[in-house]
Amino acid sequence: VLPFPSQVVYNRVGKCGSRTVVLLLRILSEKHGFNLVTSDIHNKTRLTKNEQMELIKNISTAEQPYLFTRHVHFLNFSRFGGDQPVYINIIRDPVNRFLSNYFFRRFGDWRGEQNHMIRTPSMRQEERYLDINVCILENYPECSNPRLFYIIPYFCGQHPRCREPGEWALERAKLNVNENFLLVGILEELEDVLLLLERFLPHYFKDVLSIYKNPEHRKLGNLTVTVKKTVPSPEAIQILYQRMRYEYEFYYYVKEQFHLLKRKFGLKSHIRKPHPRPEFFITSPLETEEPIDDEEEDDEKWLEDIYKR
Repeated sequence: VLPFPSQVVYNRVGKCGSRTVVLLLRILSEKHGFNLVTSDIHNKTRLTKNEQMELIKNISTAEQPYLFTRHVHFLNFSRFGGDQPVYINIIRDPVNRFLSNYFFRRFGDWRGEQNHMIRTPSMRQEERYLDINVCILENYPECSNPRLFYIIPYFCGQHPRCREPGEWALERAKLNVNENFLLVGILEELEDVLLLLERFLPHYFKDVLSIYKNPEHRKLGNLTVTVKKTVPSPEAIQILYQRMRYEYEFYYYVKEQFHLLKRKFGLKSHIRKPHPRPEFFITSPLETEEPIDDEEEDDEKWLEDIYKR
């Protein structure tokens, strides 16, 4: 019997499918009887030391088993004398994430035409209808560093240097992924992410894929799709690639680890036409096409080791 982690944290990255996953978690918490702890705070990911201590105290005293979810950069519970929970997360292609956020802030999603007005009431009309190419090519703050350095801080943590685009934050984020996260999935392969979550955390995610594929749930999920998205010019996209080079290095690192994990558990990666790669990358990401049949390490032992980290 695998150890049952009674404390799970999903410090969800914005515009990476988290609303879809939270919808699933609400259904699963009722079905399996765990405590889903959510937060109404959506725009405060960086915390002072006192705020970190207070949040960790509140999370740690929640009724177990719990799954806590909030948009917040990685918190080191052990630094404040708490038990380190099991972390999970999902990321996506950085440019696609940025574009989804850019248009969501302006026009919301299909849940309501006025949704975006509630979220960004002070946005001026000329800013709301600012052409994405103009924003990128003319270096508007929203489309330039450090505003584009978004995903890595969720894994790097609360240290001030985690918000500075560079090698230090990148390497610390990779280290935390290896040492503190049970699973970091890729939104582009969400069904496989859900399969692995069900395998690793059955007390929380059993039957998640069948619920996700249910037509009624799909109908709800479609309401969270951002509206009025347009694709920038190739020139603008190439500029975004350059500005987000650390984000892409992290994304491809996570993707490689995710594919290794899929391969370990016999999941095939579907063959798709590859996206154009940024020029600053030399090596190709590891693509897994076939499952391994001769894996020697016992799967259950491997999972037990992760739970004990």
